[in-house]
Amino acid sequence: MAVNVSQRTGNVKNQRSHALNATKKRQNINLQVYKGVDGKKVRLSAKEIRTMKKNEKTA
Repeated sequence: MAVNVSQRTGNVKNQRSHALNATKKRQNINLQVYKGVDGKKVRLSAKEIRTMKKNEKTA
């Protein structure tokens, strides 16, 4: 089972109809299961995974 280690939270925005009524809508983050170097499975956001891979290439 993957452990959720992401510290990010979703955004809250207004959803607008044609009549310009505003209702609150939540945008959830894109959580994905990622297998680390030690073989453990963790749940990270896609943005965090992309940043980790980018930093591995430069190092």
